[in-house]
Amino acid sequence: MSVQERKERERAGRERLILATARELAEQQGWDAVTTRRLAERIEYSQPVLYSHFRGKREIIGAVALEGAAEMAAALRAAARAADGPRARVTALARAYLDFAARNPAVYDAMFQLDGGLAFAKEDTPEPLKDAFAALLESLGEVAGDGVPPGLFTEVFWAALHGLATLTRAGRLPPEDAERRTRLLVDRLAMV
Repeated sequence: MSVQERKERERAGRERLILATARELAEQQGWDAVTTRRLAERIEYSQPVLYSHFRGKREIIGAVALEGAAEMAAALRAAARAADGPRARVTALARAYLDFAARNPAVYDAMFQLDGGLAFAKEDTPEPLKDAFAALLESLGEVAGDGVPPGLFTEVFWAALHGLATLTRAGRLPPEDAERRTRLLVDRLAMV
């Protein structure tokens, strides 16, 4: 292994450590607790080292959002693969989305609530975000209904899931009705 390869590996390892620490701190105490000073202390590197990887908190949030999008896409695809038939796939997809949001609130916030400097629905949208949308579209396109563009249907379904996830987490919806809401969403929107 060359010196350059070793340095690149060490740099990638530091970057993973920064992101993992930011995620851990955000999940424990919220994103307000994530500061470059606090991260530098926790990872035991100086702030200049941290800034050599990320220009600041906004860029860290963006990187966490991209990691989260990749993880969400994998969870959605796994749920869809495990289900048999269009209706079961859509139900599994909805549950996987809502479960991901509930299990990873800080990551979900980085993806959809906070400004990580990421472009959505544009030419320069990063691939992990496009892939997370594609993971929804792959199963939802088959249930969009006649004359409904699959992409548009996926946007509406995604918006409904996001609303359910956000309102449930904020305590605005009673948790005991979560499964009924999921079934209602699938029943009303998915044309199977």
